[in-house]
Amino acid sequence: MPATADTPDRFLHERSLATQGRQRIAGVDEVGRGPLAGPVVAAAVVLPPAMLRDGLPASLAGLNDSKQLTPARRERLFAALHDQGEIRFGLGQVEPDEIDRLNILRATHRAMSLALEALPETPDHLLIDGLPVPGLAGRQTALVKGDSLSFSIAAASVLAKVTRDRLMDRYDEVHPGYGFRQHKGYPTRAHLEAIRRLGPCAIHRRSFAPFRQTQLELLQAGTALCAAVAEP
Repeated sequence: MPATADTPDRFLHERSLATQGRQRIAGVDEVGRGPLAGPVVAAAVVLPPAMLRDGLPASLAGLNDSKQLTPARRERLFAALHDQGEIRFGLGQVEPDEIDRLNILRATHRAMSLALEALPETPDHLLIDGLPVPGLAGRQTALVKGDSLSFSIAAASVLAKVTRDRLMDRYDEVHPGYGFRQHKGYPTRAHLEAIRRLGPCAIHRRSFAPFRQTQLELLQAGTALCAAVAEP
């Protein structure tokens, strides 16, 4: 898709790096920092040089920040990314007990590192969504809102989001009553009320604020938490 004033070139950073001899450029993104339950999941994606030269294939039309896509479109793009044989990707996830042990920031960085380790080849350069991540091997460029600026990061965003959503759907069956299929572990009003009623389950992050509060404080915090979290 050609760049216009309304649709910036989302291969701009990849092409610039390619002119410097970087051939394997990995977009890296994560999902799941804000939930009260479930893992944090990261993905690393290396799109083939032909896409940088020719643009995305028709099957990946509409690739964007996963938060800007409907669940149905995320699923379609997830399948298309898997079907493109030349795309290389790795996934990493960190479970709630390790999140509690490390803290969520370090756990997110750990998930990114695992995703990069899962790539079949070491990338020449990393495009990271958000802020720089210390400790990741190799050169990196951090892009604030990178999942809307880089197709490589957007692809990682979709893979991480769908992977985590599917995990939370399965947890909904293992731990009924919390509504994980609906809210994916985020602090919605319904989720907070389920915690008040049932108490935490095995996949809740015990280091997060609601589990360090009394039941009364939990209810008082519910409105503020719901308003603060934009991602469903």
